[in-house]
Amino acid sequence: MSHILVPATTANLGPGFDCLGMALSLYNEIEIIAQAVESTGIEIEGEGTSELPHDVSNLIVRSMQRVFDQVGNQPTGLHLRSFNRIPMMGGLGSSSAAIVGGLVAANALANSPLTRDELLSLAIEIEGHPDNVAPALLGGLVIIAADERGPIVDRIDVPEMKVVAIHPDLRVATKTARRILPTTVSRADAIFNAGRVALVTLALSRGDFDLLGRAMDDRLHQPLRKYLIIGYDDVVNAAKSAGAAAIAISGSGPSMIAFAPDHHEAIAQAMKDAFAANKIESRTWILNVDREGARVIP
Repeated sequence: MSHILVPATTANLGPGFDCLGMALSLYNEIEIIAQAVESTGIEIEGEGTSELPHDVSNLIVRSMQRVFDQVGNQPTGLHLRSFNRIPMMGGLGSSSAAIVGGLVAANALANSPLTRDELLSLAIEIEGHPDNVAPALLGGLVIIAADERGPIVDRIDVPEMKVVAIHPDLRVATKTARRILPTTVSRADAIFNAGRVALVTLALSRGDFDLLGRAMDDRLHQPLRKYLIIGYDDVVNAAKSAGAAAIAISGSGPSMIAFAPDHHEAIAQAMKDAFAANKIESRTWILNVDREGARVIP
């Protein structure tokens, strides 16, 4: 049996489009039992219970199969239990958690023949982009790029900090959020974002909220994606008034994250109230940075 804990993730972190991600202490749990009966049983609780497939098309099962195909160690049958706390289609890495959870679970069942780098390559291949799967697997703040030889990944140490995450009752499909983006950008916007990616990474590594507040701006995706989030400007203004140093769309949205040294409860309530004023219900969490990534629980 394998029991896996997989963290939520927040990708982009403002200017770091497709190259920055951070793991957060909101978890999906996956339990896999190998069985002698030739069948696949699936139980799902929590988020997506009525929407996620309960057969072999489930993303966790498909990800597990990629490992079994690669290592040549296929159990006769499986029983999967999944308890989901990460909202679906929310920008907090639910699909990445499913992919990474399935890969780690299958690798554990096969007595761990694949390294973390090999699992990461599989995860990126399945997901199509690395900024959520990398922190889900590795934990912490991750900067990631790729070349013809594969992913280039580094994990950046960050001090203890809390993040306010808010998920409005809206659905934003990643494909939609990507489709609205331009295929080319100006040199000025590219330079603007490149400098701020470096500054955001530095600010987070130091826990420098003043610098983070100045640096976490973006010209590549948020100016367009914010229109998919009803009440976006009101929520940003409310968070800043309550003490937030920096606010960003989490992944492709509609979830948002706010960084601050303190007053997290007040910030969460202010953001929730701002959505409510726009007739949008929402849920909030005050989360730590997860430093372990996906792991097998004894």
